[in-house]
Amino acid sequence: MMKRPHRKSEARVTATEGRVADGEGPVRQCAVTREKLPQDAMVRFALSPDNVVTPDISGKLPGRGVWVHSDRETLETAVKKGAFARGFKQQVIVPEGLSGTVETLLLQRLTGLLGMGKKAGDIVLGFDQVRDALQKKRPGLLLEAADGAEDGRSKVYFLAKALYSNVKMAGALSSEELGVAFGRERVIHGLVRKGPIAKATELAYQRLAGFRARPELDWFPDQDR
Repeated sequence: MMKRPHRKSEARVTATEGRVADGEGPVRQCAVTREKLPQDAMVRFALSPDNVVTPDISGKLPGRGVWVHSDRETLETAVKKGAFARGFKQQVIVPEGLSGTVETLLLQRLTGLLGMGKKAGDIVLGFDQVRDALQKKRPGLLLEAADGAEDGRSKVYFLAKALYSNVKMAGALSSEELGVAFGRERVIHGLVRKGPIAKATELAYQRLAGFRARPELDWFPDQDR
């Protein structure tokens, strides 16, 4: 099990305020912190016909929605302090393990996008193939398995940094989780080509990262938080 992420609430507010100012997509209010944040930084919850609080990862379920920042600590505070009953203005049933369910759904969302990217030809897999792709064009997002070897990921990252600035990496998925995304047993190194799929994948990764550690921040301290 991966350790829970360190909380950087001040940094989070600064980053999200900047995105709101840039007008990146719809803005919603978090039911816990009352911050107005970009919709893609949050998780929507809807009520089932039986009044069960239900994660709506795609934001398409009918009825009133309650929005919570995509962050385990914030979601657990919402459960503890009755934010869903207040938001829905009625008594609700909050299922056990809601945070774990949300993490699983966000992981499925991310791996689904990666699978779509592979079918579209926007994904490169394998150490040599990734290094070759880096020589040709700036990547949209580097993928490194959380349980991969330090030597391999360092070679990939520092090659990318030597060629380009502001290289982004996603390192919170295990080799088995990356393998699921691409129909393989395990994947250690990958690259998402720059474009719409890379942007969607990065946003999906940021939402998931609120529920698990981001090891790339320890591997390479110059990665953006």
